[in-house]
Amino acid sequence: MSELDQKCINTIRMLAVDGTQKANSGHPGLPMGAAAMAYVLWTRFLKHNPRDPKWINRDRFILSAGHGSMLIYSLLHLTGYDVSLDDLKNFRQWGSITPGHPEYGVTPGVEATTGPLGQGTANAVGMAIAEAHLAARFNTDNDTIMDHYTYAIVSDGDLMEGISGEAASLAGHLKLGKLIYLYDDNDISLDGSTKMSYTEDAGKRYAAYGWHVLRVPDGNDLVAIEAAIEEAKKDVRPSLIMVKTIIGFGSPNKQGTSKSHGSPLGPDEVAATKENLGWPQEPTFYIPDDALAHFREAVDAGAKAQADWQADFDKWAAANTDQAVIWNQLMTNDLPDGWDADLPVFDKPIATRIASHQSINAIAPHVPGLVGGAADLDSSTKTYQNDSGDFQQGAYANRNLRFGVREHAMGAIANGMFMHGGFIPYTATFLAFADYMRPAMRIAALSELAPVFVFTHDSIGLGEDGPTHQPVEQIMSLRLIPHLEVIRPADGNETAAAWRCAIQNRDHATVLVFTRQNLPILDVPVIEVVAGVDRGAYIVADAPEGKPDVILIGTGSEVHLALETQKALAEKGVAARVVSMPSWERFERQPQDYQDSVLLPDVTARVSIEAGVTTGWQKWVGSTGVAIGLDRFGASAPYKEIYQQFGLTADAITKKTLAMLGK
Repeated sequence: MSELDQKCINTIRMLAVDGTQKANSGHPGLPMGAAAMAYVLWTRFLKHNPRDPKWINRDRFILSAGHGSMLIYSLLHLTGYDVSLDDLKNFRQWGSITPGHPEYGVTPGVEATTGPLGQGTANAVGMAIAEAHLAARFNTDNDTIMDHYTYAIVSDGDLMEGISGEAASLAGHLKLGKLIYLYDDNDISLDGSTKMSYTEDAGKRYAAYGWHVLRVPDGNDLVAIEAAIEEAKKDVRPSLIMVKTIIGFGSPNKQGTSKSHGSPLGPDEVAATKENLGWPQEPTFYIPDDALAHFREAVDAGAKAQADWQADFDKWAAANTDQAVIWNQLMTNDLPDGWDADLPVFDKPIATRIASHQSINAIAPHVPGLVGGAADLDSSTKTYQNDSGDFQQGAYANRNLRFGVREHAMGAIANGMFMHGGFIPYTATFLAFADYMRPAMRIAALSELAPVFVFTHDSIGLGEDGPTHQPVEQIMSLRLIPHLEVIRPADGNETAAAWRCAIQNRDHATVLVFTRQNLPILDVPVIEVVAGVDRGAYIVADAPEGKPDVILIGTGSEVHLALETQKALAEKGVAARVVSMPSWERFERQPQDYQDSVLLPDVTARVSIEAGVTTGWQKWVGSTGVAIGLDRFGASAPYKEIYQQFGLTADAITKKTLAMLGK
C-alpha cells in the first residue's frame, strides 16, 4: 500500500470519526473498517460522474448497511459531488443533506434509501435487473449503450435479514452477473459478537443460491480486494466478495468490538485513534491536499466517461431512431399521446382483478417502461403481459418478472428498478400478504418512489380460504402510510381509471386493490367514473333533488351494498346519496369546495361501508355517523354467507342507518 493510498483511506476513516463525534450520534465502526475496500471500489472501479449524478450509464453503488452513512457521505464529498465539507459537519442535523441514514433524493449521489437492513441488498438486485433489461432491449451487436455494474456494501446484519436471502436467491437464479456485493465481514453486530446468533457459513449459502463467492482474508489488503473485484466482474453469476474487516479499525480500545458500532468514539478515544493512525489532532475534518486531489480525479474521469458514452449514444440514436424515441420516453418518464386510449370500457359484471389484467394489457404496448410481475400468483392476480414473455437468463428483454414467493424482496426490487430509472415497475400478490412487503412499501413512500403495488383478493369476499387469507386490517393500515396512495375500485371502469391514475403518479407509490369476485358495473357514465376516481370520491347515485337525509360512503365491492341500501331506505321514506370513495388520499387533495359538494357539510348523518376494520372511518362519517365493517377476523365459508353472517347486507345496514336516524 502506497503512502497516498494509506492517507486516502485514513481520510475516509477520520471524516467518519469526526462527523459522528460532532453529531454526538452515529456509527463510526463500519466506515473505519470498510474504508479500504470502499476506497478501492471508488477510485479504481466505479464508473460515475460526480458532476452528473443521474447519468444513466453510471455504475450504481448502494450502502445497504446504511447506518454507516458517513462512509458514503465522505466519499461523495471527496470525489466531487455537491456535498460540501459543511454538509459533513452538519451530519444528522435538522435540514442537512446528510441524514442519519442515506435517503434517495436528499443527497446527490445517494442511489437508495437504506438503513432498514436488507433493503439495499434487494434494491441492488432491482437495479441489476433494470440494467440487464435495458441492455437486452437496446444494445446491438455494434453498440453498447447500457453497460454498468451494481455494487453494494453489505453487512452481517444485512445478510441475516430474510429479505436478503429472498433477493439473493432470485438474483442467483437469474444469473445477474453485473451485481457485486462487498461483504463487510467483521463478525460484530450492535449487541456484540455475531457468534451469539449467526454462525453459518454465509459464503456456502450464497454459493447454494448460485452466486460466485470470493474471500479476501484481510480487509486492508488493497491488492487482494482489487483482484477479487476484477475476478467478480468476469463471472456470469452475481458475486459475493467476503472481505474480512475489523470494525472501528484504528481505534486502540474499541476496534473489533461493538463499542465502535453505534456510538461516537468519545473525545479521548478520538484523540487516541488519531495518534494511532498518525493523524493531526486538529483541525477536525482534516483532508490532506494530496488525498483530496487524488479523490477529485473522479471529476475529470467521470466527465470523460460520460462524454465518450454520449458520443456513442448519439451515433446509436441516429442509426436507430425508433428505438431512440422509446429510450427517451423511458428516461424522461414522458407518456406518449394516446397512451390510455385503449383502456377498456366495461358493461358487464367482472372481477376487478380481471379488469385490471385487461387494463395492464391495454396500457403496456404504449408504456414500454411498465415491467413487473407477481409473487408466484400470476394465475390469481392476473398481472401478466400477454405480448411479452418471462424475464429470465437469456431473455432479459421480456417484461414479465417471476418473483417467486418472495414478497418482501419483490417490493424492494421494484423500488430498485424505479430508482435505477427507466421503469414503472409493478408487483402483485394477495392483499393479506401486504404485511410481508410493508417495509419496502414504506421506503417507497418515504423516498417518493412511484412503483405500483397491486393487491387482489381484497376482502372477506375471498370466502372459503378463510381468515388467514381474508384481509381485514390491511387496507386501513396502508392508508396510514404517509405519501402512499391507496385505490380500491368498485367496478371494471373504476379499475381502468385507477390504472390511469397509477401510471400518471410519478412522485408517489400507488396501491391498487382488486376483488376476486365479480362486481356489477356502476350505472354511471364512464367519463364521470374517470373524473370521479381521479378526484378520489364522487356521487354514484344521488337523492332526489340532491337533498339526502343520509350519505352512504363505500369502497370497492361495498359500493354495491350501499346502492342496495339506498333502495331499501327509499322504501322507508329515507333519501340517501351514495358516494364511491376509491381513494382517500386523492379526495383529501381536492379543493374544499369539491369535498363539500360530495360530502355535504350539513348532512351529518353518514354511513361508511367497507369489509374491513372501521377504525379511521370516523374521519369521514364524523362523531354522529356509523362506520360499518368488520372489527374481527373473517371465517371460512362461501363469501355470500360470510357477508350475511357478519351483517354486511343491505337489510342489516338499513336497520343500522334507520337506528342512527332515530327511525
